Amino acid sequence: MVGQEGQDDHTQDGTVDLKGNPVQRSKRGGWRACSFVVVYEVFERMAYYGISSNLVLYLTKKLHQGTVKSVNNVTNWVGTIWMTPILGAYVADAHLGRYWTFVFASAIYLGGMVLLTLSVSLPGLKPPLCKDAKVENCKEPSTLQLAVFFGSLYTLAVGTGGTKPNISTIGADQFDDFHPKEKFHKLSFFNWWMFSIFFGTLFANTILVYIQDNVGWTLGYGLPAVGLAISIAIFLVGTPFYRHRVPAGSPFKKMAQVIVAAIRKWRVPIPRDPKELFDLDLEEYGKDGKFRIDSTLTLRFLNKACVKTGSSTDPWMLCSVTQVEETKQMLRMIPILTATFVPSTMAAQINTLFVKQGTTLDRHIGTFQIPPASLSGFVTLSMLVCVVLYDRLFVKIMRRWTKNPRGITLLQRMGIGLVFHIVIMMIASLIERYRLSVAKEHGLVENGGQIPLTIFILLPQFILMGTADAFLEVAKIEFFYDQAPESMKSLGTSYSTTSLGIGNFISSFLLSTVVDITKKHGHRGWILNNLNASHLDYYYAFFAILNFFNFIFFLVVIKFYVYKVEVSDSMEVIKEELKVIRLRAPKEEESMT
Repeated sequence: MVGQEGQDDHTQDGTVDLKGNPVQRSKRGGWRACSFVVVYEVFERMAYYGISSNLVLYLTKKLHQGTVKSVNNVTNWVGTIWMTPILGAYVADAHLGRYWTFVFASAIYLGGMVLLTLSVSLPGLKPPLCKDAKVENCKEPSTLQLAVFFGSLYTLAVGTGGTKPNISTIGADQFDDFHPKEKFHKLSFFNWWMFSIFFGTLFANTILVYIQDNVGWTLGYGLPAVGLAISIAIFLVGTPFYRHRVPAGSPFKKMAQVIVAAIRKWRVPIPRDPKELFDLDLEEYGKDGKFRIDSTLTLRFLNKACVKTGSSTDPWMLCSVTQVEETKQMLRMIPILTATFVPSTMAAQINTLFVKQGTTLDRHIGTFQIPPASLSGFVTLSMLVCVVLYDRLFVKIMRRWTKNPRGITLLQRMGIGLVFHIVIMMIASLIERYRLSVAKEHGLVENGGQIPLTIFILLPQFILMGTADAFLEVAKIEFFYDQAPESMKSLGTSYSTTSLGIGNFISSFLLSTVVDITKKHGHRGWILNNLNASHLDYYYAFFAILNFFNFIFFLVVIKFYVYKVEVSDSMEVIKEELKVIRLRAPKEEESMT
């Protein structure tokens, strides 16, 4: 009886400890382990947003860069921050595993934070103070100063590449998909994960940006560096409680093998009976951590990769059904991924043009002056409130109606977020049009002076952006994790970060392109260093139209999307089939004798 209880206590999803031994559910994983991971994320997001939220102002005020150049430098860096997780996911899935990839990358991350703090602190590493309103009249920073500052920023990007795709995946790995209670808890994990992210973000967008604007950049960057060091220590303390997954090999190599094998056998017909396709033995799939996926008709051309053509077992010529289906799952998500690029481009405006707008408005509450970047805190607050309401009220109400454990599907949740983005940019355009009209009334167009309007007129676009995040961003990270094959979870998670990275690069491209086009034929252009003489209202209206067409594209691609089969259900089928095979084996031996 004791032995049976011990066996039942072991997880069924193939997770192990750092030595590779199967783990007991009662001793590792669950919310106890996740608490260390979530605390890390609070401090880490405080560090990241403590830099990114106010970076555009540091570039303009301290490095004396113009509006377009500073905005593009921010979006290019943020784009890189969100693209490097692809490499981190590869290293984790193919070589080091999620835990060790995270540990090594976090050390690089911390090194970048320390170097960045030094670059804004030491007199020789920062340009002299300049109070001239026209940045072109200020002394430009030296090559060394730029190299150290941007070198530290991109060192951070390398560190983020290893931490970002793995930390949320490590958290999700603490729940066993084959245990009903843990599987239910996992449904709420990503909601509370995003809650922790934006809790750290709120601190960065309020306290840290105030310190940077009013006390100094040394303390403003030093505090998040200390916070990051503390968060890494907290994560390491939780090591005895974590469940780990063994690296399953390079996902890129597996996918490439399927594509190459299918192309090499493009003339080979696919048998009608899927049982004739090559697959591993059921005994192999019965082992912990191995999951079988049945053949599907979607992307049918790739099924040629598992058609037997002789005795060759070359992996670049013959792949298992499961490997083919894993590749299909990753490819099926690409159209959905593409539909998230445009809203990610909108998110890039929060810490760039939205903040620059705030610098032109009255920021006083009595004698207190509000830092422009602190309005990003309202994105966070809105998102926090909406996530709680979504998880505690909306899901429960919708669950009764739809019978879906999530309330609504992940794609439906993403679609609601996309609609919000259309509304956001329409409102942002109208608010900017009003701001420009007031500037004209008071003769502040040419001199770029402060407009007698409170900065809080920008609140609607910030608050609605947080509401959109509660739908789109939470659903996005959960969707790409949930729909990725078990052996490619880190790569699946990196899809959501890739979306943000490409969105930022698109933002840089669109800004530069629009500036170039609108300056032709002697026109002043839509976006100038003097925002009072610019036309951000036109630019935001263009974004509203772009979001509308992107939503139409999203509706088209989700019509053809097929959700993957639940792995836990697949494993139950395998277990039943193995039982049948094992029962038949003795009878067949008896008949042979």
